[in-house]
Amino acid sequence: MTLTQKILAAHAIGHPRPYVQAGDVLRIAVDWTIASELAWNGMDKTYQALGRPPLSRPDRFFLAVDHTVDPATLLRDTRTQKLVQLSRDFAREGRVRHFYDANQTILHTKFYRDLLLPGQVVIGADSHSSSHGGLGAFAIGLGGADVTAAMVLGESWIEVPDAISVEYEGTPAFGLTGKDIILRTLGELGRNTVAMERSVEYRGSAVSSLSTDMRFTIANMTAEFGGLNGIFEPDAVTAAWLAQRTDSVDASGCHFFRADDDAPYIARHTIRLDALEPLVAKPFSPDNVVPLSQHVGMPVHGVFIGACTTTEEELVLGALVLEQALRRGIEPTGTGRRLVVPGDLSIQGRLYEAGLWRFYEQAGFQIDPPGCSMCLGVASQRAGKGETWLSSQNRNYPNRMGEGSLAWLASGPTVAASAMGMTVRDPRPLLAKIDQQRYLRMLRRSSDARLPEVRVSEPSVAVTASSTTADKGAQASAPSLLRAKVQRFADHIDTDAIIPGQFCHLTDFTELGDHCFEFVRPGFPQKGRAGHSIIVAGEAWGSGSSREQAVWALLGAGIKAVIARSYAFIHKRNLVNEALPYLVITDDEFYKLVAEDDELEVDLAGSVLHVQSGRRFAAQSATPLLRALQAEGGLVSAIRKHGPQVFSALTQS
Repeated sequence: MTLTQKILAAHAIGHPRPYVQAGDVLRIAVDWTIASELAWNGMDKTYQALGRPPLSRPDRFFLAVDHTVDPATLLRDTRTQKLVQLSRDFAREGRVRHFYDANQTILHTKFYRDLLLPGQVVIGADSHSSSHGGLGAFAIGLGGADVTAAMVLGESWIEVPDAISVEYEGTPAFGLTGKDIILRTLGELGRNTVAMERSVEYRGSAVSSLSTDMRFTIANMTAEFGGLNGIFEPDAVTAAWLAQRTDSVDASGCHFFRADDDAPYIARHTIRLDALEPLVAKPFSPDNVVPLSQHVGMPVHGVFIGACTTTEEELVLGALVLEQALRRGIEPTGTGRRLVVPGDLSIQGRLYEAGLWRFYEQAGFQIDPPGCSMCLGVASQRAGKGETWLSSQNRNYPNRMGEGSLAWLASGPTVAASAMGMTVRDPRPLLAKIDQQRYLRMLRRSSDARLPEVRVSEPSVAVTASSTTADKGAQASAPSLLRAKVQRFADHIDTDAIIPGQFCHLTDFTELGDHCFEFVRPGFPQKGRAGHSIIVAGEAWGSGSSREQAVWALLGAGIKAVIARSYAFIHKRNLVNEALPYLVITDDEFYKLVAEDDELEVDLAGSVLHVQSGRRFAAQSATPLLRALQAEGGLVSAIRKHGPQVFSALTQS
């Protein structure tokens, strides 16, 4: 088995075999559910629809207020105040042990550093929940309905994915970060290509030289890669880092699983790191990657070091780069904004203790408290129209940092070096001057420290005979026909485009629909409600953020069905959970033929008629579980019908 398969096997409920394989539909026990205040806004609607039942384990739900807040926004913005208060109220109602209020942490940073253990299953209401694969956990982002169900029931379902192996070879030079490595990976392999809807397991001889911070960043941006999850095998580096935790953590769920030597990877890709150089991703895709050297000297309007993908390690390196620049008489010049945001108050405190914040201050940086900040561009900190920003965040989609802005992605040290003159600058000459031993001490590491021994785990699977008593009524529903006109889209339409972040506080379907495709397709909702209610798109429809509001917005805009070549995993789950039908058609002739405003007759059982030509095209059939959920009217309806046994009923359908 692969590493992911071993973790899923260890968490499988009622499985008939002592192993799992790709394509198996499993009930799985969930160790943790995690969410932000922006996600909880939608989750609360689902929770209310379920009757506000008690949580399965209040001590295993992690809620952080981080997405929409900064001090100025929290003071003035009533929308943000309502979002925050909703989370505070639920934390009290649900007796949530791990609740972190505004400006204390970023969701993934705190959870990864303080609570997560190797071998656990984590379901988060955020696409960057994949971050936690850096410690060897199976961690996926899902929509709010899925996370709410797992929070209440303590379990979920998963179709075991195919897996690829990305094998890193060669040791990267000092100062090149996890951001540079994942940008190299995206540049070579492409976004939403080889990793699409698959598990990505990061392996190879170079992994032992990668810190847990670097692994976090790489796993974090597996979401940009298109992977279902990204994961590293936990090793001695992992164990040494876990040993530094000061608070006692229940280690009963800690397992150091390993992939088998003959693990069934459907593809293996090798990425060499010994010749790695600083990289940058140009707008508007994280895989639009080129060497930084091609753009040295390019002026920028702003620089940002922060977001969940930017670790303590990058913040320290950025400070040391600035220190070296200032020591050499390089003074901050140029106009524009400089902003740095740590991921957690503990990181902020450590940088103060080490005297590192003063270098950011001397370089003209504004230091804000923890939060998503510029990365989401929905609070007071956002880029202006036409502004070019160099940022250490993870996404550079259109309008991501602010309407009409241009986001370029790079590592923290690269952004720091570029901040001195507000022009793109190669950080390597400054990195070369850093005392590496001092750097390691600041991160509580030592180059000659003896790493602990690790005891490798194997999954224990409680084998249960297959049941034939499931309720099959859901599958008896008659196929339905839909006839409507088309709105046509291209490849890689992301959820930021479907519903921009600044509208994700809304929960009313009609209101969300009013803003559907607001920045990229004006008039979309009007057409949808007038009968142009079938979307035809290309590859990777619904990629990017996990926001279920994207599906709510489509429903609110009158959309009745979506047809595409492929779908992002999270969005596809959200479509099913909200009972918005989708079909997969891979026939090139279909996409050559169908144009904007054409009329289609859709048989949800698995075919589409192009009315003008009379041609009929076959669609891929959905799995029995997805058909069952669709027939039930979505996840909430299914839970109301089956109660705590919902996943047992659905996985046996």
